[in-house]
Amino acid sequence: MSNPIKMKARYVRVSTKDQNLERQLLKQHPDEELFIDVCSGSVPFTEREQGSELIVAVEAGKVGYVTVKAIDRLGRNLLNILETLDFLTVVGVNLKVDNLGIESLIEGKPNQAFKLIISVLANIAEMERETMLERQREGIEIAKAKGVYKGRERGSKDGKDVILSRYPNVIKRLRQGHSVRNTAKLCDVSTGTVQKVKKFQKV
Repeated sequence: MSNPIKMKARYVRVSTKDQNLERQLLKQHPDEELFIDVCSGSVPFTEREQGSELIVAVEAGKVGYVTVKAIDRLGRNLLNILETLDFLTVVGVNLKVDNLGIESLIEGKPNQAFKLIISVLANIAEMERETMLERQREGIEIAKAKGVYKGRERGSKDGKDVILSRYPNVIKRLRQGHSVRNTAKLCDVSTGTVQKVKKFQKV
């Protein structure tokens, strides 16, 4: 039995609704299924209506090729973009980035040039995260020195975005189909942490 033909999809994010743009895109890309989000770039990819619909279509095996104008359309920040890229890689979807003129796969195999770009982005994201944490630590030390640091209130909880941004490797392993226990072992975190991440992914 032959495999069903997977459709090509184009993901677009714009800040304001523009029917002329939609008509233009439909005319320019008649062979692509359009997923157009009208929202702020600060919204995480999985929380965007059409971004979420695209993920569902990909997971259902309906989409095998995704095109975006620029890589920054795939998330609210670098970490979120990398999570989206990682998801597309894990499920074997070929991603084309128009302004880079590059695809993630060549004849079904990873494009080394694309992998290099992602590696650079990942290193930048890690540096940004370390810088943010260092500034946070410095701020706490200053607050302590002034006697105004209270710390997190007892019983308070980190929000969904904080949890998901803190454990990208956990998200990666879960999407690869690893169990909660195995994911916890591979990522060196507690099973409770993995269950929390898993719960927030479904919210």
